[in-house]
Amino acid sequence: MSAVLLINPNTSAATTAMMVAASRSLLPPGFTIRGIEARQGAAMIVDEAALALSEPEVVRIGLTEAASVQAIIVAAFGDPGVASLRASMHIPVIGIGEAAIREAAGRGRRFGIATTTPGLRDAIIAKVWRILPEAAFTGMRIPAADPLVLAADPARQTAELHRAVSECIAQDGAETVIIGGGPLTGSAVQLRSEFGDMIVEPVPAAMRALVQLSGSLGVFRKGA
Repeated sequence: MSAVLLINPNTSAATTAMMVAASRSLLPPGFTIRGIEARQGAAMIVDEAALALSEPEVVRIGLTEAASVQAIIVAAFGDPGVASLRASMHIPVIGIGEAAIREAAGRGRRFGIATTTPGLRDAIIAKVWRILPEAAFTGMRIPAADPLVLAADPARQTAELHRAVSECIAQDGAETVIIGGGPLTGSAVQLRSEFGDMIVEPVPAAMRALVQLSGSLGVFRKGA
C-alpha cells in the first residue's frame, strides 16, 4: 500500500481529519492518505505573520516523512513551504491554493475567491497574479465577521460564505468561486451541494492535481 501525506500547517487535529476525509474518495486504487498537523503555530492561519511562521514546520514535517510517502499535499491556502519542499525532494508536492486557482481558472473561466481571512487578502491576490498573470480573476469577497468567531460557529461560517459566493457570482461575474482555506472545507462541501460545479474546493482540487501529475510521472503505478 502506498501513501499520500496531507500536511496541515495549522495545529488543529479536527481540521486535519476533515481535510483527510475530503481527500479519501479521490485516491487512486491501492493508495491511502494520512494527515499530520503542525505541532506549533496557529490553530487557524488568519494573517501573513502566521502564514510565514507555519512554513518551517511544514518543511520539517515534509522532510521527516518524505521517505515513507509517495506524494505530499500542503493543506493551507497560502501554500507555505511548498516551494522549499519541491526543491528538496523528487516526489510530487501540491499546495491546495495553487491547485484551486489553476482549477478555477481552467478553460479561461472568470473566477473569484470567497474566504473569511481579511488578513490574508493581499497575500492571496498576489498569489493569484504570480501563478496566473493573465487570469480572469474577479476578486475576493470576505465577510466582515472575525474568522475565528466564524470558525467556532460552522453554520454561521457557511451562511456568511454563501453570501460571499453569491456576491462573487451576481456582482463580480465569477463563473467559478474558490472557497479559500483548508479549515473551510466543511463549508465548501455544503456550498458545493447548492452551487454545484461553480464551487472549487481546494483540498479536492489538490488531490485531482496530484493524481494527474503523479500519473504522468508514473508515481501512482501499483508498487511505485
